[in-house]
Amino acid sequence: MKNPYYLFLCTALALAACNQGSRQAGIADDSTAIKAIDSAGLAKDISVLASDEFQGRKPFTIGEEKTLAYLIKRFKEIGLKPGNDTSFLQDVPMVEIKSVPEGDLHIAGKKGDLKLTYLDQYVAGTKHVQERVAISNSEMVFAGFGIVAPEYNWNDYAGLDVKGKTVVVMVNDPGFYDSTLFKGKTRTMTYYGRWTYKFEEAARQGAAGILIIHDVLPASYGWTVVRSGWSKPKLDLQTPDDNKSRATIEGWLTLESAKKLFELAGVPDSIMNQAKHPGFKPVPLHVTASLALQSKIRKSVSHNVAALLPGTERKNEYIIYSAHWDHLGVGEAVKGDSIYNGALDNASGVAGLLQLATAFSKLKQAPKRSVLFLALTGEEQGLLGSEYYAAHPIYPIKSTVADINMDVLNFFGRTKDITIIGKGQSELDDYAARSAEKQGRFLIPEANPSGGWFFRSDHFNFAKVGIPSLYPGSGNKSLVHDSAWAPDHIAAYGRDHYHSPFDQMDPSWELSGMVEDVRFLFDVGATLSNEDKFPQWKEGSEFKSKR
Repeated sequence: MKNPYYLFLCTALALAACNQGSRQAGIADDSTAIKAIDSAGLAKDISVLASDEFQGRKPFTIGEEKTLAYLIKRFKEIGLKPGNDTSFLQDVPMVEIKSVPEGDLHIAGKKGDLKLTYLDQYVAGTKHVQERVAISNSEMVFAGFGIVAPEYNWNDYAGLDVKGKTVVVMVNDPGFYDSTLFKGKTRTMTYYGRWTYKFEEAARQGAAGILIIHDVLPASYGWTVVRSGWSKPKLDLQTPDDNKSRATIEGWLTLESAKKLFELAGVPDSIMNQAKHPGFKPVPLHVTASLALQSKIRKSVSHNVAALLPGTERKNEYIIYSAHWDHLGVGEAVKGDSIYNGALDNASGVAGLLQLATAFSKLKQAPKRSVLFLALTGEEQGLLGSEYYAAHPIYPIKSTVADINMDVLNFFGRTKDITIIGKGQSELDDYAARSAEKQGRFLIPEANPSGGWFFRSDHFNFAKVGIPSLYPGSGNKSLVHDSAWAPDHIAAYGRDHYHSPFDQMDPSWELSGMVEDVRFLFDVGATLSNEDKFPQWKEGSEFKSKR
């Protein structure tokens, strides 16, 4: 999931400029189709989806009902077919869990006890669908980064049995600290560095609990982000085992709390530096953890929206364009406003999706491959709609050529460059470079690849199952303003609007950049839709083996 720092570094996708003169020449062979992507169409759809009437588009609410109805109506107007047999909807069964600790996290050792306060010193929750869960006197083990990565000759769990135990691990991966390890040479986080992976691996190892040590720089966000996210009800996908395969307790410790833990255990906190080097062995802490959670549970069904433009010659091969329709709904009032409208995040991406669908529908020659336009649910809750689609694909994974994802679009005008988040992962970069060149533009990587941005939006779940995925962000160099223009606008959005009731449609937005970026994405997808080859992952990508 995104945060304001990310938006400052490389804002989300965007869409292309009308009436751009010679710079648009050749971007697509069909000028009627490309001109269908315009600022008026973008503004109209954003205004509707981000209106107060849609109540912030949270799953399980009237906002979802209105959003689904609007998207189905628009896809029908465009002339697309239902993407899921005879339906535009794919059911996504979810469960909402609000977990609240019964008290402090109690850590006991021979030298005394340590009691940590909820939200200030630790956060914890559970994915188990039951009203009460607990760990009691669970042995604690420090397991370095909590990573098992054979391709990097790294295994923090080697020789360790953690069944019934609580593991304590560090955020990010060794490459953040050592350029010779993992992808440290390019300062790029691997998926092994993401907190989601660490929870998944602890569950595979059989741990009863897992606590990640928060540290601002390697995490790329402050404790307030962790605290805020973990204090609210969380949505998750329903599973046959009610998520009993996960660790009972998942959570985070502040860095200061971790140091207190090590002091109680009689272990120097320099052990965290030791864990950054090859050959580190997990360390039993000889203390125990106890914590109980009470949970309120609500099960329901949300929906992905899928619309299809069938191909002609290779109709059983699919290009996916994706954007999440959900936002945060109605929440805490700020200056008297409690509706979190989500205009840029991500009504803009959905508007781009509708513009792309319109452009493809107006092609004089239909594409050879089929194109699926997928509006996804639950991104703000942890990429849930895309996770569900990847596990329950409407169309076969092996027949899916690529995913092109949009999440928060450019609102400040045209740029000379385009950011590719995770640049170097797949051959889609080469397609993107050619399409950008047609516009007289060039590609740049995200400014802070150690933040793991490639793993924070819906394209990632397609990548996890082997589908090459493209996730562009807007550029940083304005075409007509000084070098501070784009960064200043992005910073202001992150500071004053992101995930607040003030992310609203603004008539002062300069949508020419939005238009130009969407036309860029149209050219990438249109090219892919008329080929007979599949783009591949590049050497060094952790997703290459999945393809």
